[in-house]
Formats: sequence, structure tokens, C-alpha cells
Amino acid sequence: MILVDDLLVRPFFSILNILHSMAIEEMYDVRAISNELKENQLLYELGDRDTEEYERRKAELEAELEVAEAAHEQLSGRVEVRR
Repeated sequence: MILVDDLLVRPFFSILNILHSMAIEEMYDVRAISNELKENQLLYELGDRDTEEYERRKAELEAELEVAEAAHEQLSGRVEVRR
């Protein structure tokens, strides 16, 4: 029974862990959020974005970045339980 469990169940959970990690990476892409912050700053400096819109978007992106960094920290610190 343990052999069947090791052959069938463990690969399934490994695939789930990989898919979960990929989903977290895509949902919480720190680099993309940082790039959006830079773009927001550039648009403001070029005059394409007014101060109110710039500040609102900056606050949104900074909050997203904080969540993304926390998600990546938790993901990297996650301990896998193996039998």
C-alpha cells in the first residue's frame, strides 16, 4: 500500500505544489508591479497623469507590492512535508 501511495500520490502532490508556485508567481509578480510604479512615476513627470491620479495609483501599486513581497516570502519559506 505504501508503495502504491508513493508511486501515485506523491507525484500528484508535487505537481500541485509546482502549479501553486507558478500561480503565486504570476499573481504576485513583484517585477511587474515595480515596473508599473516606475511607469506611473514617468507618466506623472511627463505630465500625462495629474497629481491626484498619480498619488491614487501609487498607493494602489505600493499596497499590491507589499502583498506580493509577503506572498513571495511565505512561498520561499514554505516547508514541504514529506512522508
